[in-house]
Amino acid sequence: MSIILLALSVLPVIILMVYIYRQDKYEKEPIGLLIRAFIGGMVAIPLDLLLVSLINGIFYSETVFYSAFLEAGFPEELSKFVILFLTIWWNRNFNEYMDGIVYATFVGLGFACVENILYVFEGGIATGIVRALLSVPGHFLFAVIMGYFFSLAKFSKNNTFGYLMTGLFGAVLAHGLFDWLLMISDQIPDALGYIIFGLFLWGDVKLWKIGMKYIRSHQENSQFKDPDPNQIDWGAGDKF
Repeated sequence: MSIILLALSVLPVIILMVYIYRQDKYEKEPIGLLIRAFIGGMVAIPLDLLLVSLINGIFYSETVFYSAFLEAGFPEELSKFVILFLTIWWNRNFNEYMDGIVYATFVGLGFACVENILYVFEGGIATGIVRALLSVPGHFLFAVIMGYFFSLAKFSKNNTFGYLMTGLFGAVLAHGLFDWLLMISDQIPDALGYIIFGLFLWGDVKLWKIGMKYIRSHQENSQFKDPDPNQIDWGAGDKF
């Protein structure tokens, strides 16, 4: 049973890592650095626990909003952001737009891997299936948002800080809303709970669309992409 639970915990993480690695079409990132980013995501877990402890020490609430945003969304995404910045920002391999998304997702999936193992071993196979379909892909998509703006910050000639904060708080907002809708749909009985869960599923689909749009955008902006010969200006005045 332990082997099954471990496989159920880790397999969705591996699938998403392979997926985003394959999306990095024009210049693959060093495996060693990707492993560092993944381990960094694991290291973000104790940082997250410290932040939650600090927040709870300042003020505490048992509301769903508090749990979703101040015990999950904000401290988790801030922890991942800190690790991503310290590990990647000054690294010479961070040299094109797609890199921000790749490294952010490896950090996010490192975090998700540890979290998933803890939850699945406590909750069992049913928990593992739900988290494989929702929670792990959620961490992946929050990381895509963060990584998209992380790259814009890196390669922008101005507004670096603005892009960094947009990436951080965009991920926080997506994570908080994701958790809030899922939590509150489970607490409200009857038809209204189903309506809210339907809204959650609609938001999840929208989040996937945004994530795929961001990935395609940074793929197209790759400086290593071969130019389209049909769009090259060969020089209208050249004579052969």
